[in-house]
Amino acid sequence: MRVGHGYDLHRLEALPPDGRGKPLILGGIHIPHHTGPVAHSDGDVLLHAMTDAILGALGLPDIGRLFPDTDAANKDANSVLFLCEALRLMRASAFEIGNVDCTVICETPKIGPLRDALVAQLAQLLECPIERINVKGKTHEKVDAVGEGRAIEVHVVALLRSKAASHD
Repeated sequence: MRVGHGYDLHRLEALPPDGRGKPLILGGIHIPHHTGPVAHSDGDVLLHAMTDAILGALGLPDIGRLFPDTDAANKDANSVLFLCEALRLMRASAFEIGNVDCTVICETPKIGPLRDALVAQLAQLLECPIERINVKGKTHEKVDAVGEGRAIEVHVVALLRSKAASHD
């Protein structure tokens, strides 16, 4: 078994023309919101953290080294592509998802009402049963940039297990 931790944070700004925020996407799902991430790619903090958790469990370079923001090919890129590459590397190493535990930290939007859709979407992307996915929302209780609604952060812990030893 292998364990990896992924983390990502993006500044949130108003959407154009009032700011530089992009549409808010979490786990590949567009979330209607008045602010969005400032990012080189699409800014999906959940998929960025998940990608890093999988890469970390494999002992591979992080998302920033594999998909640098200095590469024009990554400009406005769909973060599902980053996750798919991490999953390809995982499968090539003969591992599969044991489970993932995700914590999305923001004041708004509230994650609770989005939880079931996020879990279903992540299970589909990871090609694993929904029972192996957990998503929870937390706030920073109005403290710091996250608590003031100026940023969103995500932590993901991924457990990978050897396909040779897999069983449910």
